[in-house]
Amino acid sequence: MRIDAHMHVAGHLASVGWRGKWTDDSVVIEAADRLEIDQLCCSIPIQGLENPRPDGMREVNDSVLHAMRRFPDRILGYVFLDPRFRNEAKDEIDRCILKHGMMGVKLYNQCRCWDPVVLPIVERCIDLGVPILHHGGKQTPVSGRPWQTYRSDSGDFARLARLYPEVAIIEGHPIVGDWEWAIKTLRDVPNVYVDTSGSLNDDGFIEMAVRELGAARVLFATDVSMEAGVGKVLGAAITAPQRKGIFGGNMKRIMQQRV
Repeated sequence: MRIDAHMHVAGHLASVGWRGKWTDDSVVIEAADRLEIDQLCCSIPIQGLENPRPDGMREVNDSVLHAMRRFPDRILGYVFLDPRFRNEAKDEIDRCILKHGMMGVKLYNQCRCWDPVVLPIVERCIDLGVPILHHGGKQTPVSGRPWQTYRSDSGDFARLARLYPEVAIIEGHPIVGDWEWAIKTLRDVPNVYVDTSGSLNDDGFIEMAVRELGAARVLFATDVSMEAGVGKVLGAAITAPQRKGIFGGNMKRIMQQRV
């Protein structure tokens, strides 16, 4: 079974948030069928820091819920949260996870992952037994990230993981930037997982992650680069059991932790 741990849907119902280049999510399902991807864990993040709107969370999450209803058992949902709006974020967790069955939480670059305003969300995830997928990567050079002031890198994830070793944390696309440093920094925090997503296909990323972290902490993901996402796992110099776990077994085990 192949489970894409980091994907998105079009979000055509929302006036804010990430925008895909497609208007009908059936094209995602068609691509998933061709690539033998059984399930896609999807979100719609709001990327910017300016003009924050607490009601924007509900808009983007409604779009994900719409996609989940259209493609049940194929599209699974992460609830996107902006931690700066504590009450609204709490309401969205209850609405989207408890009421509508989303499988995890998606955080972006509004705050570093260990910021005090994020910690109530982390504690709620522990209560529910759901993972957090957080936008990550050590982007270089510094001049390339003026709008990502609070982007979390592996050092930030390690800091959060030591505070809360009970929560499953997924670092999204650590292949962005200095991925060798990113992998090494996570060696001693076993509750942090790395996903394989992104358009970058640097040789050796998956092999090093398996060697340094263990195959059980590596998750297949595409972040829209679906063909490349499958290809980099198929092409990695790893064993068949390791590949099977990365493609789906590891993510399935994380989702089974739900209370």
